[in-house]
Amino acid sequence: MSKDPLLQPFRLKHLTLKNRIMSTAHEPNYAEDGLPKDRYRLYHLEKARGGIALTMTAGSAIVAEDSPPAFGNLHAYRDAIVPWLKRLTDDCHEQGCAVMIQLTHLGRRSNWNHADWLPVLAPSPVREPAHRSFPKQAEDWDLDRIVTNYADAAERMQAAGLDGFELECYGHLLDQFWSPATNTRTDGLGGSLDNRLRFTFRVLDAIRKRIGPDFIVGLRLVVDEDWDKGLSKAEGLEIARRLIATRQVDFLNVIRGHIERDAALLRVIPIQGMPAAPHLDFTGEVKAATQVPVFHAARINDVATARHAVASGKLDMVGMTRAHIAEPHIARLVAEGREEDIRPCVGATYCLDRIYEGREALCIHNPATGREATMPHVLRRSAGSQRKVVIVGAGPAGLEAARVVAERGRAVVLFEAADQPGGQVRLAARTKRRRELIGIVDWRMAQLHKRGADLRFNSLAEATDVLAEKPDVVIVATGGLPNGVELDDGADLVTTSWDILTGDAKPAAETLLFDDNGAHPGLQAAETLAEAGSKLEIVTPERFFAPEIGGLNHVVYAECFHEHGVRITINTRLLAVRRQGNRLAAVIGGDYGARTETRIVDQVVVEHGTLPLDDLYLALKDGARNQGEVDYRALIAGRPQEVVRNPGGTYQLFRIGDAVSSRNIHAAIYDALRLCVTL
Repeated sequence: MSKDPLLQPFRLKHLTLKNRIMSTAHEPNYAEDGLPKDRYRLYHLEKARGGIALTMTAGSAIVAEDSPPAFGNLHAYRDAIVPWLKRLTDDCHEQGCAVMIQLTHLGRRSNWNHADWLPVLAPSPVREPAHRSFPKQAEDWDLDRIVTNYADAAERMQAAGLDGFELECYGHLLDQFWSPATNTRTDGLGGSLDNRLRFTFRVLDAIRKRIGPDFIVGLRLVVDEDWDKGLSKAEGLEIARRLIATRQVDFLNVIRGHIERDAALLRVIPIQGMPAAPHLDFTGEVKAATQVPVFHAARINDVATARHAVASGKLDMVGMTRAHIAEPHIARLVAEGREEDIRPCVGATYCLDRIYEGREALCIHNPATGREATMPHVLRRSAGSQRKVVIVGAGPAGLEAARVVAERGRAVVLFEAADQPGGQVRLAARTKRRRELIGIVDWRMAQLHKRGADLRFNSLAEATDVLAEKPDVVIVATGGLPNGVELDDGADLVTTSWDILTGDAKPAAETLLFDDNGAHPGLQAAETLAEAGSKLEIVTPERFFAPEIGGLNHVVYAECFHEHGVRITINTRLLAVRRQGNRLAAVIGGDYGARTETRIVDQVVVEHGTLPLDDLYLALKDGARNQGEVDYRALIAGRPQEVVRNPGGTYQLFRIGDAVSSRNIHAAIYDALRLCVTL
């Protein structure tokens, strides 16, 4: 038996978990009509196949109609959920993986203007800025009903065969009663700690009366809100002790912080550039004080940190939730002694930012996650005839194409004009705060070296070089170059965001940055300028700032811009740039009238996406069997590309990533995977 702390079993009441690795509750927004149908099931099943001991579904499943879904939440208030959860649970059980779910009433952490259009309620009419609702104060009849809703939902989970569930108590209705920040009541539910806990005790009593004493019930609870308005550490520990003393709670899943604003949420769910496992020591204090099984997750992204967390006794089950979005087979690879093959979570938080923007969770560099029905996490060698694939460009698209083709047993030649791989990922990783992104490149390079791929750097491939390899397939992944913005005058006077990020252009004393993209490249350039001391104004035509940046990543940029006094101007375009002495006059205006303004600055920086580097693709197009055509229906369905436009052609030709159009890292890698998985 392995002596690895991560691989030791753990007994929770009557349930034996086969190792110490879990995925904590989160809502990937894969539900259909509020139910965990096939996409949802396959997502959790993949983690089960990957050897995880416990997958916690939902984040959270809502127990009542007046808790409208905020993140695509599952509907635990409907009987229809039971057969879908039962199938998910049964499938995971076949892989030796336990399944639990998180139940909640969101309270004020939602919005009234969708679903059944019922008013949002809370202990007190205190608004949550993140979801913007003005809640009604819960009345006695509301609370009577919600107590029953919790018990009904618990009974459904038991009927579905789950191994247990946890109640969400951070930022949601239950702990909204606990916190002085959200409970200003003067009746028997406010004021003293006894009063503030009264509703939670009613819920626990009703649940246990309905499902009995044996079914596993835990709490994911905030033990310290870490601000002067909320729960203190001392009060949080006392709450934990009182809840444990009821003998109705079997484990605690520990949280520290508050989440009513994006800036506060970031401290609970840290992203790249922030310390790993920031609340681990605090979790150990809670475990020592309560002496009950403790779970915890907060930026525990790598196996070494997870192993330390368990070995040091600070927790019993370690949540590696975002890490499993990147790599659902962590436990299996650890058990097989293949930790180096674990696809790393790079902390980009593309996954959660998408959830908080109302879209489904996707990993920045594992496009199979959430697409398990069509995209494999584990690639199989092709049984077909040997084929030679030539790939041009070693950015994220080209590296992924080479990895997939190599793992499928094809002969691979990869040309790259630069002396290092990575393309725009390497450019983004030049910013210290985002340097973890280089893991996207390093992991793929390690996989390619392991498989003996033919990698040719400092090689500016032309059509003759490609054809000399006698390829069966050519994939052009040459990326793009900065796209200029259309100006009335002065296009030759502007600097690009790439010039700033590479250091080819030094930040000037006073700069105007025109961002007509609203994504990381422009904001990273702005961050670089601000931190270098440039007096900066960001001008954008968007009606709200940085629309491609989700809430968690937005915080870090916003904090930087606030600290450095950056001026932000929305609804405005850069129209022209002219010389004025040894400075520049930037003319700006909007789409809403003829009025213009002029800014006198030392530097004008433009971010407007990229234009494809497509010369090689165009040179090879006529000679290709498919002449570059892609069968989109086959691509979407994961079927082989069989287009023939030129029967005399000797190779297929495709282009992927920004060699097609300006998009992002995930799009580039997904292009590569779904094309190459059928080659």
